[in-house]
Amino acid sequence: MAEMKPGVNPLFLREEELRQGMELLFYAYRDFTAGPDAMLSRLGFGRAHHRVIYFVGRNPQITVTDLLAILRITKQSLSRVLGELLRQGYVMQRPGVRDRRQRLLELTDKGVELERLLSEDQRQRIARAYRKAGAEAVEGFRKVMLGIIDQDEPPGRTPAATWRDND
Repeated sequence: MAEMKPGVNPLFLREEELRQGMELLFYAYRDFTAGPDAMLSRLGFGRAHHRVIYFVGRNPQITVTDLLAILRITKQSLSRVLGELLRQGYVMQRPGVRDRRQRLLELTDKGVELERLLSEDQRQRIARAYRKAGAEAVEGFRKVMLGIIDQDEPPGRTPAATWRDND
């Protein structure tokens, strides 16, 4: 068991503190997604489209298989969302170099611009919160978030797996 630092309140795991943490996650997610949701709605898109655009943008030439592993959605769900993004010119797909059956995804210029617009408010929110909290709190937040993410992520398949390597 980890040794407690002097001055640390061991009561932080009480039911009330846990419930407060859950509520803060809900409220933060609500506000974190509000701006992008409004933009997406004007385009006839939803949060699933945002997640695809975000992760394809963060992982150029990602395979459909790897994107499915990150998003943890069915092929059918991804197919519907991805089909719309391909048809409207936000994402392009190419066959793999070594395996022509693979489908490699990346954002078009139009998709890059949409990702930038969707993420700008979110980046600003996180930067503002990080500046206010300080480096030690940011590292603590990172550890808490990694602790919430399921531990069964396939090694090397998703960024979360590599973030854990730094612990």
